[in-house]
Amino acid sequence: MKGRITISVTNDLSNDQRVHKMCSSLEAEGYSICLVGRLLPKSLPLERTYETKRLKLWFKKGALFYAEMNIRLFFHLLFSNTHILHSNDLDTLFPNFLVSKIRGIPLIYDTHEYFLGVPEIQHKPLVLSIWRKIESSIFPRLKHVFTVNHSIAKLYEEDYGLRPYVVRNIPSSRTLLPTAEDRRSFGWKSTDFIFINQGTGINVDRGMEEFLEAMCILPAEIKLIIVGKGDVVPSLKQRVLEVGLHERVQFVEPLPYEQMLRLTAMADVGLSLDKDTNINYRFSLPNKLFDYIRVGIPVLASNLVEVAQVVEGWKLGRMIKSHSVKDISEAVLQMKKEGKENYLEGLQKASKELSWENEVEAVIRIYEDLV
Repeated sequence: MKGRITISVTNDLSNDQRVHKMCSSLEAEGYSICLVGRLLPKSLPLERTYETKRLKLWFKKGALFYAEMNIRLFFHLLFSNTHILHSNDLDTLFPNFLVSKIRGIPLIYDTHEYFLGVPEIQHKPLVLSIWRKIESSIFPRLKHVFTVNHSIAKLYEEDYGLRPYVVRNIPSSRTLLPTAEDRRSFGWKSTDFIFINQGTGINVDRGMEEFLEAMCILPAEIKLIIVGKGDVVPSLKQRVLEVGLHERVQFVEPLPYEQMLRLTAMADVGLSLDKDTNINYRFSLPNKLFDYIRVGIPVLASNLVEVAQVVEGWKLGRMIKSHSVKDISEAVLQMKKEGKENYLEGLQKASKELSWENEVEAVIRIYEDLV
């Protein structure tokens, strides 16, 4: 083995595909991997080729959770058998940085978003100031930083004068193309035209409320699958019942990645409708966008910087003009008229050239310099 790497996150490890791919790629290069996260009451069982450890915590959310997680993670890292630390996102950076300095071992930081711009903390000045203090005191002292796209890399460069390497969260070319689920299991016909929105953050300003309203005036053969969880899912379910869309809209709980891809492959179009309401959404490049490409379905997307570069650059789908019911419904009908076949050439080219193996090369080179 080249060395032992401890990679840490604050999630429960089940559905973090970026981190799983990172662990697998580094393991394939000859490193011993230990991935550390937390255990939740409904955490799915894990089957990984590398070592995993889930910390069982008293607190599940809020300030007490972050405090407990950081303290537990600090002591775990301090006494663990490891040669390199790999921190994912700002909520694991502080204990990783301290242990790196105490033990004199290298630290790599992978920030999956512009953390200080997440909408959940914008109206919590004390919370925001604490995270800003942590980031501003540590980030300029880091040597090896990665992030998920060029727009976010530019933001960090403007803040701290350090431009992170970019490693987009693209599926592996070795991911087996799934057999699509049978749409008849949903009671739908082969002639139905199915849209899908999948992800772990179906929250406010992700465009689902507006898409549901558009469905009220769209033909009955337009169907929708919403896969995952989020803050607005309960209100979406209520709205579906209120307007009588229960036979055209299906909600599916979070699924293991391979099962989610099978469901995605069943659809005709994938949705990515985030609004430009905060800096993170403005420069987001959602993981689901690359899942849609991987299974060969076109995309209906909002006109955000990074998303537009992929969708329009590769001719993978359409951008909505706005989140009005009129503009969404017109785009839906246009994509139905054109059909998936109109976008197959772009999807095939993008699927061949956009791969995790190409993205992760920068990370592998950094690790080779550290051991």
